[in-house]
Amino acid sequence: MLHEKLLDEARALQGEIVALRRAIHAEPELGLHTPKTRDKVRAALANLPLEWSEGPSTTGVVATLKGGAGEGRCVLLRGDMDALPMAEETGLDFASTIAGAMHSCGHDTHTAMLAGAVRLLCARRDSLKGEVRFMFQPGEEGFHGAKFMLEDGLLGGAGADRALPEAAFALHIMPNAQHGVVAGRAGALMASADQFDITVTGRGGHAAMPYSALDPVPIACEIVLALQTLVTRQFDANDPVIATVARIEAGTAHNIIADSATLRGTLRALSPRHRDKLHAALDRLATGIAAAHGAQASVTITPGFPVSVCDPRAVDLGEAVTRELFGAPAFRRMDQPIMGAEDFSYVLEQVPGAMFFLGVAAEDADWHSCPAIHSPRMTVDESALPRGAALLAGCAEKFLAEGFGD
Repeated sequence: MLHEKLLDEARALQGEIVALRRAIHAEPELGLHTPKTRDKVRAALANLPLEWSEGPSTTGVVATLKGGAGEGRCVLLRGDMDALPMAEETGLDFASTIAGAMHSCGHDTHTAMLAGAVRLLCARRDSLKGEVRFMFQPGEEGFHGAKFMLEDGLLGGAGADRALPEAAFALHIMPNAQHGVVAGRAGALMASADQFDITVTGRGGHAAMPYSALDPVPIACEIVLALQTLVTRQFDANDPVIATVARIEAGTAHNIIADSATLRGTLRALSPRHRDKLHAALDRLATGIAAAHGAQASVTITPGFPVSVCDPRAVDLGEAVTRELFGAPAFRRMDQPIMGAEDFSYVLEQVPGAMFFLGVAAEDADWHSCPAIHSPRMTVDESALPRGAALLAGCAEKFLAEGFGD
């Protein structure tokens, strides 16, 4: 069968996939500009029949492979390239050489697996009908890299010289999930993520004479507690939201009542309806509580990633490819979404598609206890990476040949 051959070919590329992953891991880059990582990708894929494009806003690149069997459908495969601003504590031989930066979310593996998929599909070029676009994207960690690449027209669409793809797929590794198992779900997969800043303004004074001041700290504390009640009493638990105050700042000394107190945190939702409702409710709650105490509160909400919504047809396709490649037990339908966020959501707003999770814990590990993503001790069993490359390539190949079956 074709897919069995595909997996064998992916396994034959393990050395190249791992080498690229380790090279990227050792030199992590942050944000929208990752030129060293981009150059490593281009060098690894040099001399392949690809057309490259790059936009002005980021160092993200799109490589296009045109099938040799004529025109047809178009599918997008995406891998992200940026790292996180944190120190590495893995002790690996190829650990980060850049102080304060680490690939602790697995983007080095995502890029390497996508590069492996490029090689697999280039080797099949003559039999492919249609077009595959490979999206190597920086700035996923809060920098909206996918949004910028869309706005630059790199993926196609309005103002570009080509249409958007008809389907899009991405993978995200999970170091604390069972080795080689692929997970996904139709509908909401990951939450929206917005930031909020609340400033409570009172009137400062001497801490021994609070009656002559207007202390913003207890007002801020009341807002924190009321926010938790708001979540549990105004929102349906079947369409959950999360409001977390992650930082509180006020005052300069033990005997001074501050003029103001600031709360900072994150808002998560799994539907646009509840996302909008949460924004409005937070503003109403904070300003109302402050006013009740004779103070003022200003609320600023900075929009982040939208909800990641997977098309049921794309999830079905990914499940079918997984079962063909690795056997039926290798795919798991997730009962619930997770409240993390992903900027692949920007792509999924415009192109039907899906993201899948790939377990990369060691085969003999107690995977429940393995360090998770964003841990300074996060590690990956690299023997799982050829599976990811084969799955991405298989999704593209199947979509080009069959579409979504409609």
